[in-house]
Amino acid sequence: MAKTQKMRVRKHRVVLNRSVGGDTGIFFFLAIMGIVMFLPMLYTIMQSLKPLDELWYFPPKFYVMNPTTKNFSDLFRLMSQSWVPFSRYIFNTVLISVGGTFGHLILAAMAAYVLAKIKFPGRNWLFQTVVLSLMFHTTVASLSKFIIMSGIGMIDTIWSIIIPAWGSSLGLYLMKQFMESAVADAVLESARIDGCREFKTFWVIAMPMVKPAWLTLIMYSFKDLWNTGNVIYIYSEQLKTLNYAINQIISGGITRAGAAAASTVVMMAVPILVFVVSQSNIIETMGTSGMKD
Repeated sequence: MAKTQKMRVRKHRVVLNRSVGGDTGIFFFLAIMGIVMFLPMLYTIMQSLKPLDELWYFPPKFYVMNPTTKNFSDLFRLMSQSWVPFSRYIFNTVLISVGGTFGHLILAAMAAYVLAKIKFPGRNWLFQTVVLSLMFHTTVASLSKFIIMSGIGMIDTIWSIIIPAWGSSLGLYLMKQFMESAVADAVLESARIDGCREFKTFWVIAMPMVKPAWLTLIMYSFKDLWNTGNVIYIYSEQLKTLNYAINQIISGGITRAGAAAASTVVMMAVPILVFVVSQSNIIETMGTSGMKD
């Protein structure tokens, strides 16, 4: 006699329970995939701890035999020899990352709220335009951006990087998809009936409900801006970013290979920290955005 499988009801749908073997198999599969994805990061850290002679082994070894922190000390020594104070590069990068991320978050969230929760003629056409813009890489729009920035007099200023970051379409798409599924129309209608103005409804009610989405947006936007290198809009050395300065330092040849390996770890440390702090909300966003009841 065949075994009867247990059933459960979830949102008026009958769902089969997974077996213990199935759960175990999925767990081991995800664990293996997680290890594979972590290996490049681990290899980068191992490279930064290798002395110069180990960096040139062939075939390269995944592990380090004689770990050292000399690569990091060499990197910081080279930083201190820069004719522009290195704190200036750090300040520029932090200003660009924070200013660009904050503006992108606010503008994307407000536009997403309008597209998702306010009905007006042409909103579907506008959103399709946003989706279409995701097909084009930022390099394609570099020439038009340069012409616009030159026309409004923002060439060779920090704003030439910050302002284009505000208009990124990825944040608008992410926030709009999440607001449609996470923010109930009935909640907004109740707030309006109680006399809540539209902006207050957006800021006090809608924004807290989409916290996972805007934390995800912060992570993506901050990562991209933090890694901003030598851009065509800035010429002054005093306005260059940390990524540009480090690339200049490590371009001195094979003798600086250790410093180059250490710089990779330094540059990826901050975005990883931002991700670790907000990872639970980011995972929730990935599982929710684009899904509708």
